[in-house]
Amino acid sequence: MKIDGGCQCGGITFEAEIDPQGINICHCTDCQAFSGSAFRIGVAAPAKDFKLKSGKPKTYIKTAETGAKRAQVFCPDCGTHLYATAAEKKDATVYRIRFGAIGQRRELTPTSQIWCRSAAPWVRGIASIPAKEKQ
Repeated sequence: MKIDGGCQCGGITFEAEIDPQGINICHCTDCQAFSGSAFRIGVAAPAKDFKLKSGKPKTYIKTAETGAKRAQVFCPDCGTHLYATAAEKKDATVYRIRFGAIGQRRELTPTSQIWCRSAAPWVRGIASIPAKEKQ
């Protein structure tokens, strides 16, 4: 599936080809901290199918629990998280695109969850929490 997207302020845009069956929810503590939320949703795109169309993102290198160094890429102006990839450009074979930066996110549904040992205890029961259509 072809997608496009970018940051909140519009300074950075991208396009990619993804497998919509590959969307997952990550509950790891890094994703919680980076997103400021209980989890983060992403989808992988092969590097050959990812194109940065405009803007110059900023990169933060994080060493994961596994020891792998990952480039966390975001807009330097509005802070929108865009994607993660290998820290070394030569090793960047996959771009893990952040769900909130994808223009077609209403058409996409997560198909799996990872790092569930770190999940907030209330996440599995989120449907039972009272909800409103607007604030």
